[in-house]
Amino acid sequence: MIERLGVAALSQLDPELSHGLALRALRTPFVALPGPVESPRLKTHLAGMELLNPVGLAAGFDKNATALEPLMQAGFGFLEVGAATPRPQPGNPKPRLFRLKRDRAAINRFGFNNDGIEAIADRLADRPEGIPIGLNIGANKDSADRAADYSEVMKVARTLVDFATVNVSSPNTEKLRDLQGGDALRALLGGVMSASGTVPVFLKIAPDLSDAEISEIAQVALDAKVAGIIATNTTLSRVGLVSRHRDQEGGLSGRPLFAASTRVLARLYRETDGQLPLIGVGGVSSAADAYAKIRAGASAVQLYTAMVFYGLSLAHRIARGLDEMLSRDGYETVADAVGTGAEEWLQT
Repeated sequence: MIERLGVAALSQLDPELSHGLALRALRTPFVALPGPVESPRLKTHLAGMELLNPVGLAAGFDKNATALEPLMQAGFGFLEVGAATPRPQPGNPKPRLFRLKRDRAAINRFGFNNDGIEAIADRLADRPEGIPIGLNIGANKDSADRAADYSEVMKVARTLVDFATVNVSSPNTEKLRDLQGGDALRALLGGVMSASGTVPVFLKIAPDLSDAEISEIAQVALDAKVAGIIATNTTLSRVGLVSRHRDQEGGLSGRPLFAASTRVLARLYRETDGQLPLIGVGGVSSAADAYAKIRAGASAVQLYTAMVFYGLSLAHRIARGLDEMLSRDGYETVADAVGTGAEEWLQT
């Protein structure tokens, strides 16, 4: 009841202001958090990491790693913070975040606003013990060598995180998505992998890709020996939206992204023959959504936008519900269900 009232109150404020207030509230003793969710069925092995459950926090919620300790108690199996760039940057002009209530979605054009890797690294150095934490890495908007920016952030962070994510799929930094092209992506990943030490490196891709582009990215990822692919980032599509902010520029996240991002996930699962771990993100707002992503090929899932509408305890509820669904269908572990419904998504 208290959480519902809090969500309702925050929904009346400017979206970016309410996001900041939510982060502050997490750092107070007044917010009750449900604690970790674990069971033998939910235990997940991902790129050398052991997760209590496969439900993770997507990058963007805690950009600057300021709420690590409370987020570890919110029911997630892992967290991803960032994106971090070499130098601090303010991002794009405000307003740059819009709620689409009727669509259960959001549009943002933040533009990698963050405190810079040095400040974020200081916070990660003091991180509490607990679930794995990863860092989403990006490039400064005015950088003369964006590929070098990724390697620079990786060098600073590699002893402080459990995994890193190369973000070349944000639509809010001009021409950033050009780095998803074959030759550019090969060069960028080569530099990041050289700088990563023993840290698993994931690649986060866009949903607005053709089958040919997905196939090329899958091959580049396999050749580069990345730890896995995160599918997907936000979309530029506006198909079917009804909310008044539907024509705002930026990346769309939330419920309307679910089907498209899940089809990309299933395509990647086929292209990699199930040999490369995948993380499914985009429109996850229930245990059924998480289960669908897993059956489409994901070893783990992430969420963010749905918490705007359903509260921070959503991760806990999804993990519990996922455990029940796995039990209902006779799966002993999450891994047993991965990819069992991929072909169904490729036929839709």
